[in-house]
Amino acid sequence: MTHAIRIHELGGPEVLRWESVDLGDPGPGEVRIRHAAIGLNYIDVYFRTGLYPGPERPFTPGMEASGVIEAVGEGVADLGAGDRVAYASGPLGSYAERRLMPADRVVPLPDSIDDATGAAMMLKGMTAQYLLKRTHPVQAGDTILLHAAAGGVGLIACQWAKLLGATVIGTAGSKEKAELARAHGCDHAILYNDEDFVERVREITGGRGVSVVYDSVGQATFMRSLDCLAPLGHIVSFGQSSGPIEPLNVGILSQKGSLTLTRPTLMTYTASREDLLATANDLFDVVGSGKVKIEVGQTFPLADARRAHEALESRATTASTVLLPDT
Repeated sequence: MTHAIRIHELGGPEVLRWESVDLGDPGPGEVRIRHAAIGLNYIDVYFRTGLYPGPERPFTPGMEASGVIEAVGEGVADLGAGDRVAYASGPLGSYAERRLMPADRVVPLPDSIDDATGAAMMLKGMTAQYLLKRTHPVQAGDTILLHAAAGGVGLIACQWAKLLGATVIGTAGSKEKAELARAHGCDHAILYNDEDFVERVREITGGRGVSVVYDSVGQATFMRSLDCLAPLGHIVSFGQSSGPIEPLNVGILSQKGSLTLTRPTLMTYTASREDLLATANDLFDVVGSGKVKIEVGQTFPLADARRAHEALESRATTASTVLLPDT
């Protein structure tokens, strides 16, 4: 018997229940993991509310964690009991003290990276990796706009984009968050509650605009983000924390300068074992070298996941948030 957060009905943070669950031995191709730390991500909110369709209820949310393998199932050759591992992938179920997980979705965690950092960085860090190096490969001399620059993905992406030689413009909701973004490589932090971010981007870029906008906010920023782009610019919509984007007349993209739009997901970019390991190892390299630092802004007991979700949705969190089991 172990414990996990379970969702019996969709809704607000109050639907997150701490319950006892039965957990058997790993089947073929599976491992059983004892979690040391669990990552909190906005996608967890999407599954909790039903914005993204989840599994049959009741289910345990969560896609990211670090821990130790307790047992391996038949056919698992490259992982063993006692290995430190991390993951950021489906199936859902990381909000648990222990869980079963497909072995091909789990990667060894280097000794240079502690458990909390491992749980805080996998989904956000691999997201930053594919955004900056595959979706729109950032080149030295590029100027980019990154919304939510003080968030979990934002702080990692700011540092990594600077490492790649870009000028980083970021948006933030408070002076404190703006300062945090600047401390992590953001060259120009725009307070979107006090300033018109389109006007500021145009001012900073001498009227030209940026080559790419990375937008995880969605409804509140998407249409105006198009006005921040230079001709032939690229808008990368990878989240919707403010709500879903309204249906788009694609003709607007041509009217605003032959723009391109994509809506990528980490799951697509890491669908193969080869891509997963390459993405994770690239992340491990930049974090292990100290060139990109992972900030854990706050922690909550796993059993108190409701409070963590309330803080996340009220924009009271900065950097990454980690849930800690008792075991």
